[in-house]
Amino acid sequence: MALEFMDHISKFIPSIKSPMRPLSLREKMKWTAIVLSIYFILYNTYAIGVSPSAVTQPYLQLISIIFAARIGSLITVGIGPIVLASIVLQLVAGSGLLKVDFNDTVQKARFQGLQKLAAIVLAVGEAVIFVSTGYVPISTPADFGIVALQIAIGAIIIIYLDETMSKYGITSGINLFIASGVSFAIVAGTFSILIPEAAQAITNGGAAALSAAVLAFGPLIFAIAVFLISIYVYEMKVELPLAFEQFRGVGGRLPLPFLYVSVLPVILASSLELSFTVWFRFLAGVKGSLANLAKFIAYYQPVGTSAGTTLQLNGGLTYLISPSFPLPYSANYGGIGGYGTYFTYLATHTTDLFLPWGGMVLVPEWVHVIVYTVVLVLLCIVFGKFWIELTGQSPKNLAEQLGGQGWQIPGFRRDPRIVENVLKKYIPTLTVLGSVFVGLLAALATLTGAIGSGMGILLTVGIIYMLYQQLQQERLMETYPLLEKVIK
Repeated sequence: MALEFMDHISKFIPSIKSPMRPLSLREKMKWTAIVLSIYFILYNTYAIGVSPSAVTQPYLQLISIIFAARIGSLITVGIGPIVLASIVLQLVAGSGLLKVDFNDTVQKARFQGLQKLAAIVLAVGEAVIFVSTGYVPISTPADFGIVALQIAIGAIIIIYLDETMSKYGITSGINLFIASGVSFAIVAGTFSILIPEAAQAITNGGAAALSAAVLAFGPLIFAIAVFLISIYVYEMKVELPLAFEQFRGVGGRLPLPFLYVSVLPVILASSLELSFTVWFRFLAGVKGSLANLAKFIAYYQPVGTSAGTTLQLNGGLTYLISPSFPLPYSANYGGIGGYGTYFTYLATHTTDLFLPWGGMVLVPEWVHVIVYTVVLVLLCIVFGKFWIELTGQSPKNLAEQLGGQGWQIPGFRRDPRIVENVLKKYIPTLTVLGSVFVGLLAALATLTGAIGSGMGILLTVGIIYMLYQQLQQERLMETYPLLEKVIK
């Protein structure tokens, strides 16, 4: 299917104008600060008609961090519509159902227009789902419409803030919002949960007071460990020698990092897993002949809160692939009671899996741990492979880029096909190994209860690292303007 129909529709979709001239690094920093300020205003503004005190379910925290959102605020759905639209359309394009040549600027613009339209539609749809299914607790049923409208408008504003960042800022809006949200969660969690918990342990006294106080900082310790491991792995790379054909003696190296696809596979995989917990919530109300199948896919049970009763995912296939684990904090701070209680829970707790042909069976929680980890890793591999093809990082595309710039690998003829064969020895392997590593590290950090969520920390480190590289390049271009023409 071609995308010519978007030429007529795009006229009615507002867009952010591109700058008339290249922006300096100072100007990009200014626009980034403006967008970030608007984001935090939306982040800290609850929708009128929402009960903030009822938004206390621990399982909502991971959704908020991954989607750069805050349940009940104007950005309740966060970047969810943007990411979901990107996932679906890239999969459709990758399957060949959409005929898109990403090297053609016209076709690329049509695809981006379709992506924005899909994100807007999803923003409205997810706003309605979040409110109607109880994820966003409202004060009275009469507030349903106004709350859903506010959340939908907030989600659409996030879409345009992301577009503004892509044209005027120093990184994408998605990256900026995720990193900001995770950083805020780490700082806020340390001061509002960990420090009071450690102080309480010391106040209680006893022989175990000091060890209990140290253990209270376990989530922060695991967060720092994930941070350091991520930084170390980002520095791992394979370097291929390069020679410039037109000038003998001029050479360089092509770095192929171990995390060749960065953290993008984890962003897409985790977003998809968490989206399932939102989409399938409507199955809780299915009756009749399809009720058993609905319970098999996602089994929800009512849970009492300060604002009444809400539904919580407690079983089914969706639960087994979701990162729905309790937090290893003290029970006074919304956790399960500490690491001892937490690991006992993982070893002994069972969940419900309803089999349409055999009734309810109990599944050990450690099975949930294994299934979640395996599925996350497999999704990371799939999205990693799709991503390098869709973003022009495949061996073929990279070989063509090097050839077009006059680079070749010493000892080989200047033929893109030969360079492609050399790159095929490294890139596919690095893609799989890097995707597996980020999947395993994210799962491990999530399971250890690292504050800010392990996945959130991993994403933030990757985003900061990419931002650091981009700032270095921007500064280099400003210092040596002619270098930009040589690179291009």
